[in-house]
Amino acid sequence: MQRSHIRFCRLALIFILCAFPSIASAETLKPYKDELFAYPAILSRNGGHMVVGYDEMRDINGRDEIPERRARGKYVSTSVRKAQQDLVLRTDAGKIRHVAVGRRAGAKFIAIYLHGQGGNRKQGVDDFSFGGNFNRIKNLMARNGGLYLSPDFSDFGGKGVAEIEALIAHYAERSPGAKIFVACGSMGGALCWSLASDKAIGPRLSGLLLLGSHWYDGFLTSPAFRAKVPVFFGHGSRDTVFPVAKQEAFFRSIKAKSPGYPVRFVRFETGTHGTPIRMIDWRETLNWMLSAR
Repeated sequence: MQRSHIRFCRLALIFILCAFPSIASAETLKPYKDELFAYPAILSRNGGHMVVGYDEMRDINGRDEIPERRARGKYVSTSVRKAQQDLVLRTDAGKIRHVAVGRRAGAKFIAIYLHGQGGNRKQGVDDFSFGGNFNRIKNLMARNGGLYLSPDFSDFGGKGVAEIEALIAHYAERSPGAKIFVACGSMGGALCWSLASDKAIGPRLSGLLLLGSHWYDGFLTSPAFRAKVPVFFGHGSRDTVFPVAKQEAFFRSIKAKSPGYPVRFVRFETGTHGTPIRMIDWRETLNWMLSAR
């Protein structure tokens, strides 16, 4: 019975995503605290690969009131909490607890953050962690007629994938013209790659963001790859969980397979596993993806 429900959900998702083509191609996200969140020191650029200087004293101690726990006030605007709700969505894949920020119907953009091992839905809406960067993406979505989602999910395998597919189906139906971006932190990348491989969801995505995450060779034959869905990699050069050299090699394999593919790699020099979540310039990245789609 559970398999039949999941099969039905997949078929419904195919109808929803194919019946309503995206209509927001000309949209861009308006500036919000750009001067605070822009990359601080660009050391090099080469064919979609960029090296950004990362300095703990500047980028943690200078940005946080309490290092790694509470960003300084100028990086955060908590008024966005008025647009935030902690919800439970009941689907054939099960109950999906998630936090939604912004417009839950008629959204122009939908950005989804999928946490890594040990995380939960609250991580992606913590206003003061990671230098206030989650607060920025919340504000960017809410101020631009978009929706930001941070869900719980059961695992990084089949059950978790079914839950995220059901979540996307629910909100895509209510915002049929929305551009959909999925950002995956660390082990959450397994879900990103599974979504890219789904024949309904993969081509419908407007961007995948892998933040301190891993590689997946199967992406090179996936529906998302064939549709040229933009991909962003953010990685710390001192990441001991997923070595940067292997992720850079995967980036190069995408370029080799399709020289004009919309893919970017930002290497945070001296950064560690969590650095990309703190340092990604959300607005610059999403606007690049919008221009590529």
